Amino acid sequence: MTARAPGAVTLDVAILGRDYKVACRDDEREALTEAVTFLDQRMREIRDSGRVAGGERIAVMAALNLASELLRERRSANSAVRAAPGLAAAGGAIDEDAARRRIRAMQEAIDQALAGQEKLF
Repeated sequence: MTARAPGAVTLDVAILGRDYKVACRDDEREALTEAVTFLDQRMREIRDSGRVAGGERIAVMAALNLASELLRERRSANSAVRAAPGLAAAGGAIDEDAARRRIRAMQEAIDQALAGQEKLF
C-alpha cells in the first residue's frame, strides 16, 4: 500500500466506460473532475465517429488531438507576446519595467493631446 500525501484524496472516475482510481489533492478535485468529463466526451466523440476502434487507439487519438490543440494555443500565445514586445519576458511573466515605460509613454501622449484641447476652451 502506498502512502498518500496529506490532503490527498482518491477519486473513482469513469472514462469511456472504464473505471479508474485517481489520486489528487483535495483542492484539485473539481479541476480533475472537469478534466475527466472533458476527456471522456472527447473519447466518446472519436469512438462514435466510427473511424477508430479499440479503447487504446481511441485514447491515443484523443491525446494527439488534445496535444495538438495545446501546442496550437501555445504558439498563438507566443505570437501575441511577440506582437507586444517588452510586455512579457521569458516564461510569460510581465516585464514590469517595460510595462511602466509604456504606461508613461501613453500618459505623455495623452497629456500632449489634452494640452491642445485646453486651448479650445
